[in-house]
Amino acid sequence: MSMNTYNEQKIAELFLALGQPNRIRILNLLRQEPVLCACEMQNMLKIEQSNLSRHLSTLADAGILTRWKDGVRTNYKIADPLILELLGKAEQTLHQDDLQKTG
Repeated sequence: MSMNTYNEQKIAELFLALGQPNRIRILNLLRQEPVLCACEMQNMLKIEQSNLSRHLSTLADAGILTRWKDGVRTNYKIADPLILELLGKAEQTLHQDDLQKTG
């Protein structure tokens, strides 16, 4: 696999991991509160624990989140703040599209 093919594959995997609204909601929570445990996120998002666990695992497996145990709690944080820049750019792009459609 060439370097370009490898990078293309990794970028596709990153966007695939981000491609679900609840995962974006998780990242937005962690944008506001840099470290949260799964139980805190469950209360804030009002989704089933098993559903949340799947989303958190997907994000962690993709390298988007870092997780660690603290007693019985599993804590999460965003692994690299650049992911927040990526989300910000996506929001700006959508905002520009909205302005162009209404303008």
